Amino acid sequence: MTREPKAWPALAVDQWPDTRSTFHMFTQIVGKIRMAFAPMVNHWWQVPLYVSARGLTTGAIPHGVDVFDMEFDLVDHEFVVRHSAGGRQVVALRPMTVATFFGEVQDALRRVGVEANIHPVPNEVAEAIPFADDTVHASYDRASIHAFWLQLIQADRVLGRFRAQFTGKVSPVHFFWGAMDLAVTRFSGRPAPEHPGGVPNCPARVMVEGYSHEISSAGFWPGGGAEGAFYSYAYPSPEGFADAPMPAGAFFSAEYGEFLLPYEVARAADDPDALVLSFLQATYDAAAGLGSWGEA
Repeated sequence: MTREPKAWPALAVDQWPDTRSTFHMFTQIVGKIRMAFAPMVNHWWQVPLYVSARGLTTGAIPHGVDVFDMEFDLVDHEFVVRHSAGGRQVVALRPMTVATFFGEVQDALRRVGVEANIHPVPNEVAEAIPFADDTVHASYDRASIHAFWLQLIQADRVLGRFRAQFTGKVSPVHFFWGAMDLAVTRFSGRPAPEHPGGVPNCPARVMVEGYSHEISSAGFWPGGGAEGAFYSYAYPSPEGFADAPMPAGAFFSAEYGEFLLPYEVARAADDPDALVLSFLQATYDAAAGLGSWGEA
């Protein structure tokens, strides 16, 4: 597929740090609500959000004999709660504190008959301010949020094509609110060494479950490049992995311990899809080949 300039928007990472940090906390609140109701699925697959035609959605969440869902509508900039019993509530997305958003979401849920009890503190961030007390993060720039969603659409689309090529165990393409990244993960089928943990404000058991089996994981997040980056890593990382050949523009980051393809490099390519797919395939080939997945 050749490039359509408007489809791959430019969004500099340093253009929206305050809005990004605030929206990160918004997604953590919503993800934790989903986690409170959804049954446990291996590697925490029951907790992420998904790219939708309007923004980011939880998908259907069980609630007794009913279901409800929540969606960030990043076109009309509304947070929408819907219940199968007929209730619907809307919270306007605007510049507001995390504490305000937290309170308004809880009120919206109660009005549709959902009482959500969560651990109201963020994870995977260095400074974990309880949601109800967070008056530090209060930015919401519509243009930046909309552009980020458009980036996610492209990443979701290409990651979905890559996922479809694998016949083994593979995760959905999903948005993990802990690190604010869109990810897809392939599995060798073999157990992995126990993960050591060490992620800020995140119980070690979360990482132990997430990395219980050998993986090659790839995705996109708003970091690692001037406009974000596609990434890929293996756990455990096989010997020689960092030296594997990559497409032009991609490189191994010692800082992050993974391969990166800056979003701006993909965006400027004549065929962004082809470049990203070649990056994903090359990094998977390195993980599976050097890790002897064929012997699993």
